[in-house]
Amino acid sequence: MIRVLLVHDIGLLRSALAALLGREQDLEVTAATWDKFPARARATRPDVCVVDADNPASDSVTTVLEAAEREAEARGAGRAGGSGRGSALLALVTAGRPGALRRAFDASALGYVSKNATPQRLLDAIRKVSKGERFVDESLAFGFMQAAEMPLTARELSVLSLAAEGAPIAEIAKSLHLCNGTVRNYMASVIRKTGARNRIDAVRISQSAGWV
Repeated sequence: MIRVLLVHDIGLLRSALAALLGREQDLEVTAATWDKFPARARATRPDVCVVDADNPASDSVTTVLEAAEREAEARGAGRAGGSGRGSALLALVTAGRPGALRRAFDASALGYVSKNATPQRLLDAIRKVSKGERFVDESLAFGFMQAAEMPLTARELSVLSLAAEGAPIAEIAKSLHLCNGTVRNYMASVIRKTGARNRIDAVRISQSAGWV
């Protein structure tokens, strides 16, 4: 049985995907919002974690999964089957959003599935990454090329994505579990790297390039 943790903040999509995956006899599916993700990861220790990579919080997914593994090992809770591989990360991404691809790549995702893919592609990807094998949708090839050319780090992209939604410094810091000063430092770095005049200009430049 493959334990799957599905992380998505849009309730309708999360419920529909969970229902779809739950029909498969070899999958045991748990769904969670991003704020509930750490607790669910600790409780379920998934074989595969399927995440919405368009969410800025996706840059911290590896940290959460590794912490869940360490906590389980400290409790002496061995993984059934003894594979010892930990959780494989499978990212759901939108074609034409290289920023999300960059975050997923920097988070060491093993699989990448376009949100325009068929349900069978998602199922194939889950089964493949659960065995430690890489899975990449062919439609995302150009997006990877764009992502490789971006000057921004995954965390800078997350900060910029929230800034593009109009979130103030304090709200960005809370969402990403950072202090206000650290967020300001990231924004200063973004402005410098994009050659922007200010935060608003950095958002405009990055949106035009499809990064956020």
